[in-house]
Amino acid sequence: MTTEPTAGDATPAIRTESGEFDGVGSGVAWRAWLPEGAARGVIVLVHGVAEHSGRYAHVGQRLVAAGFAVYALDHIGHGKSAGGKANIGSMAGAADNVAAMLDIASREQPGVPRFLVAHSMGSLITLYLASRAPIDVAGIVLSAPPLDIPVGNPVQRALAPVLSRFTPNLGVLKLDSSQISRDPAVVTAYDNDPLVYRGKLPARTGAEMLSATTTVKQRLAEVTVPLLVLHGTADAIAAPSSSDLIERGAGSKDLTVIRYEGLYHEVFNEPEQEKVLDDVVGWLEAHLTEQ
Repeated sequence: MTTEPTAGDATPAIRTESGEFDGVGSGVAWRAWLPEGAARGVIVLVHGVAEHSGRYAHVGQRLVAAGFAVYALDHIGHGKSAGGKANIGSMAGAADNVAAMLDIASREQPGVPRFLVAHSMGSLITLYLASRAPIDVAGIVLSAPPLDIPVGNPVQRALAPVLSRFTPNLGVLKLDSSQISRDPAVVTAYDNDPLVYRGKLPARTGAEMLSATTTVKQRLAEVTVPLLVLHGTADAIAAPSSSDLIERGAGSKDLTVIRYEGLYHEVFNEPEQEKVLDDVVGWLEAHLTEQ
């Protein structure tokens, strides 16, 4: 594990750590943004497909400024973790790795409430984890949960399980980066980020995601922890109807859905991101006081 200051950061009270653990599918890299003093709560950030945890530095810093310790892993096949490019291996394994990261974060920050904050495929992995068995967290924040995925034609969807089995690393679908944000600078940075995978997503990842959407829909009633769901109404990657499904089907009695008019897929990277992050921090703080 390495620790270093956030040099040049506008918030000098933040320090960073990074490390690796042996997860399902080999080595899993992680990073953390931490307050200098005691944390009020601990958060694990769960990123989306083809990207990496480093894209959430501004989110981590905002949450640290509110008193939280923030940890984020790179999924297998993503960022600095081991594995085939953008190939998560299995949804169950990805969920296990998130649980392992949560345990590591808890050991480093004992005695404080735990939260998960996830985006896109990360939201799907988190829902898979939370619906599989009871999970000890004070709350979960889901950004753009992809229970309805409006990409891929019927033939691609039908072939997904076969391709996943026999040619798991075969590229089948490339994401349109112009759909992630209305901010051109965000799109340019995404396209030029060496840790963002810009090829076609592998068959295994596509098949695992499609299978998980079916599984999670069937198990939504098992998700009983407090939930905050965020979705841009102009999301063309994860259909906003996904959040409707959660609103209707989740077993949580503490459920808030916020729909941001006209925002694209990455609500944390839209021009209105400060408003979105304020909403997240407000919700998290409210659930700290309930502990």
